[in-house]
Order: sequence, then C-alpha cells, then structure tokens
Amino acid sequence: MTRPKPPSDDILRFPSAVKHDPEIDTWLRSRRDDLRPFVEAWFACIRRCGGDVRELMHDGCPTACVDDGAFAYVNAFKEHVNVGFFFGALLDDPAHLLEGTGKRGRHVKLRPGRDVDEASLTRLVQVAYRDIRKRLGK
Repeated sequence: MTRPKPPSDDILRFPSAVKHDPEIDTWLRSRRDDLRPFVEAWFACIRRCGGDVRELMHDGCPTACVDDGAFAYVNAFKEHVNVGFFFGALLDDPAHLLEGTGKRGRHVKLRPGRDVDEASLTRLVQVAYRDIRKRLGK
C-alpha cells in the first residue's frame, strides 16, 4: 500500500544536530542493565544508515536526523525501550511492528526477555532513513 507523503515543511528540524554527540553515548551507557543492549544496538543501527546522519538529545532521548530533519529516536522506559520514527505512520511495515495512534509518529516496543524481529526492525530503520532523505529532496 502506498501512503501519501506530507509536505516537506512538516519535517521536525534540528539545526543543532551534529555528526556525533558524546552526550548520547553517556545516555546510552547509563540505561538500566536489561535495557541498555536495546538502546545501544538500535541507536547504533540508526547511526549506520548513512554519512549524512546527525544526532542530538531531544526531549531527553537520542534522536537521529538526516542533516537537520528528524527521522528516528530511541528511548528507555520502566519496562521497555521504544525505537521511534517521526513519520512511522506513513512507513511500509509488512511485519506490523509499529505501534501508536499519533498523526505521524509510531514506535516499536522492545522488552527484555522477548524476541526481537531484528531483520524487520532493521528494515524499518532503513525505510525511515530513505523516507526522510526523499522528504528532504536528497
């Protein structure tokens, strides 16, 4: 199913995003032992998307951008980790991993002791990256 794309002026932009923010590494290492592997692995996956990925802390969690356009984040909660996508509602998700009811944002919940569909989540990260690049006209 092809989903409509909102105009590029709807992109959440962060001109202060940088190539590598050491504050993010500190945040990732400070998560609880059972949640740390999730936040570290999935933010690393997001970072590897391309040379134009930038990052910053936004609303208390690591956020990734292409140049200044936000596309993904990770966040840790009491019992789970979210891997979130700013345009997740508009992404192709054949494995039905995405949760949420927002206008655009969606997330995947990861819980200790439960299997992660790594291939499908990796694909979602890559799809979100390609999607924001298109929105930015790259």
